[in-house]
Order: sequence, then C-alpha cells, then structure tokens
Amino acid sequence: MKQWKMIMYILLGNFLIACGTTFFILPNNILNGGTAGVAVALQPLFHIDTVWMTNALTVGLYGVGVIFLGKRFAMRSLISTICYPVFILLLNQYVNTLPRSTFIMPAYLASIYSGLLLGVGLGLVFRVDASTGGMDVPALILHKYTQLSSGDAVMIVDIATVALGIYTYGLVPALIGILSVYISGAAINRTMTLRSQAAKNVMIISDSWQVIKEVLLNEVDRGVTILEGHGGYTGNSRPVLMCVINQKQYPKLEQAVLHKDPHAFIIVNDVQEVKGYGFSYEEDS
Repeated sequence: MKQWKMIMYILLGNFLIACGTTFFILPNNILNGGTAGVAVALQPLFHIDTVWMTNALTVGLYGVGVIFLGKRFAMRSLISTICYPVFILLLNQYVNTLPRSTFIMPAYLASIYSGLLLGVGLGLVFRVDASTGGMDVPALILHKYTQLSSGDAVMIVDIATVALGIYTYGLVPALIGILSVYISGAAINRTMTLRSQAAKNVMIISDSWQVIKEVLLNEVDRGVTILEGHGGYTGNSRPVLMCVINQKQYPKLEQAVLHKDPHAFIIVNDVQEVKGYGFSYEEDS
C-alpha cells in the first residue's frame, strides 16, 4: 500500500474516533473501553477535565508502549498519538461554540453512535496495520509478558474499565458502555472486510459427483475443487466437491444438486471474505 494512502487511512480513522469521542462519549459520560472511557470513569475521582485527561492518557500510554513494546509499536502508533489529541482539541473548540445541549442525548443513543464512529475509525487504522495506541497498550503488554492471547488481553482491559465505571457511576452506565463496546467491535469487523464479498463455502458428497461437478461448472457457473475423502466407517474412497459461491447463488446450487441426487450430503459454511478470480472487485469490474 502506498505511503500516502496509509497516512490518509490513519488520519481519517483518528478523525472519526475523535468525532465519536467529542460529540458523543464526553458530553454524555459514556463508559467505553478507550482512553476517553477511562477519562470519564476517573473524572469523579480526580475532577480533571475529560478532554485533557483523554489526551494525557493517550500520550502517556504511548510512552509506556515505547518502553515495553519497542520501536515497531512506536512507528505504528506515532501518527495516531499526535493527530488524535489535536483532533480532540480542535473539535472540542468547535463544540464550545455551540449551545451546551447540542450533543446531550439519551445515553443509549450516544452509546450507539459513539460505538459506530469509533468502530469505523479503528477499522480504518487497523486496515493499514497501524495502531491507535491508547488502551491498546495495556492489552499488548499483557499479551507480550503473559500467556494470554491478544483477544483475552483486550477483554481483561475492557473488563477493568467497566469495573472502574461501575465503581464511579453505577451499574446502568457501565452496561450502556458495554453496548458501545459491542457496536464498536461489530463496526471494526465490518470495516476491516470492506470491499470484500461475503460468500458460502459448499462441500458436496455424492455418488453422482461427476454429474454434479458438471452442473456446478456449467449451470451454476462456478469453479469446483475435488478433494479426496474416505468414509470413516466403510473406508471407501469418495471425492468431495468444494465450491465457493456468492450468497445469492446458493438456492440455485442447492436446487441443481438435489435435482441430480436427492440424497447428496451438502455442508455449507459462511465465509467472511473471498479474494481471487470471480470475487475480487478488480476482476469483476
């Protein structure tokens, strides 16, 4: 990926994260898993402005990450560590020019839209193998120095943040914060697979496999891979047909296969992303 394109992804991603933070999280005290959520959770204890605490945590955790995680982390996180606090300050100045009630809303709405913006922003940054720093740092340190997987480490950090929120705000705000974390995670996954096509991987076992193969090639118009299989009980050799298709093609495939062999054994798995001839946008265009 070209350097300028990578930088644009990081800048746009951090801008969206800053928008979600400034417009929804901070005005409505939403407890999410990022530095802003920690700042919101700590505010009743230290009475420090959440904007400045968010930026201080971002920069401070970057320093911790450089010490414990090394140069690669430093390079991947540097742009985010600089531009995210700047975006927060600029957007906060804009918010201060508006009526105080502009971004005050029911907590569940703020949680939904903050999670959406943060998820898309984080997904854009992750697409170019960069890091936003912030609360990634404690999770990465746990992953590096313990036997925990990266997913478990992130979960522990999020649980700790929610637990702190329960202590300072109570159970209901913490539960609303979990909603934001969930939506953010879903948005990250969707953004990470942007421009890819969801599909289905179909495995077919049939005595009429040769006829079905021709149907898949000529009627369904999809390629077929023939795998060697052996019956666990009989020990007999039996070919297995594997075919990856667009979701909308599955009814046609199922009807065609069962027409040739009503007793065919069909296994269907959802595929989140497919790259290659017949699926990539570059080749379809």
